[in-house]
Amino acid sequence: MRRKRYTESMAGIVFLRTAKLGQVRAFYTERIGMSVWLEQPDIAILRHGNLLIGFHGQASADLDGLITFFYETREEVDAMYERVRDIASTEPRENSKYRIYNFFAVDPEGRKLEFQHFLHPVPPITDA
Repeated sequence: MRRKRYTESMAGIVFLRTAKLGQVRAFYTERIGMSVWLEQPDIAILRHGNLLIGFHGQASADLDGLITFFYETREEVDAMYERVRDIASTEPRENSKYRIYNFFAVDPEGRKLEFQHFLHPVPPITDA
C-alpha cells in the first residue's frame, strides 16, 4: 500500500504571474497572514487553509479574477478589514443575494481580493 505523503487531501494550486514577486510574497504573508508552503526558483507557493496560490515571477502580472479568503466568523472578517483597511475598496457588509458578509480590497499589483464569511452552513472541505 502506498503511504500518503501529505497530511491533508491533495487538491491543486492556482498559479498567477507577478512582476513583483518579493513585494507580493511579503504582502500575502505579512498583511494577509498566508504561510509559505513551497518555494522554487522565481516561485512562491503560499497557503491559506486549503487554498494554495503560486506566484510566478514574470515580466507581467495576471490581474484578472478575484482571490477570495473565507473565514468562520464575521469577527474574523472585521479583523481582516482593520488589518487591510488602507487598501480596502468597500467596508464589510451583508450581501443577501449570496448570504455572505464580505468586503473587497486590492493587492500591491491591483489584483482584486475578497474577504468573506458565509451566513449559512457550508459543506466541509474533504474528499469524502
